[in-house]
Amino acid sequence: MKLYNGTSPNGMRVQVFLAEKGIEVPTVNIDVMAGETRKPDYVARNSLAEVPVLELEDGQIITESLAICRYFEVLNPEPSLMGASAAEQAHIEMWTRRMEQQIFGPVSRIGLHEMPYFEYKLEQNPSYAASSRREFPKRLAWLDQEISDGRSFIAGDDFTIADITGMAAVMVCGFLGIEIPAEFKSVHRWVDAVTARPSWLSTSD
Repeated sequence: MKLYNGTSPNGMRVQVFLAEKGIEVPTVNIDVMAGETRKPDYVARNSLAEVPVLELEDGQIITESLAICRYFEVLNPEPSLMGASAAEQAHIEMWTRRMEQQIFGPVSRIGLHEMPYFEYKLEQNPSYAASSRREFPKRLAWLDQEISDGRSFIAGDDFTIADITGMAAVMVCGFLGIEIPAEFKSVHRWVDAVTARPSWLSTSD
């Protein structure tokens, strides 16, 4: 088994997930910003030229960070990061999707349309990026209200994959210089909690 990974929000999701599980996987470091994901041998593994990629011992390839996390969750169910019962799994999946669609996705698209690196990937629209920057605080206001009930983490009192998706959004905010407004106290409380975890700190090693 071999993990191809590099500095990226989705790569970080898998790195944090594995750290939380205490799983070590032989890893090939890919320099994303140097364009290594676009080299022919890498594209042969993932036609979308993205990290991460998990190559199993039989040669099977798994891409997409959540799919890779699901693979390791099934093999290593404890500690559970995706839920044990049907209800828990559905609840965590609901919040993971919400964090993906309402927080991580929108802030990631700002980067896609602003960072010169992504010129190869799509037709960039600076106006879209600017409007998205103006819109993003509304997304944060929604999240702040949702977690103002005192829950410890996004999906409840246990740390889950939904939090890891949110951590990826925090990473993108750092890349783009997007600050979370001070009035969103519940979001700040959550950010302080997740960025103090050893799994977050391991991403800066």
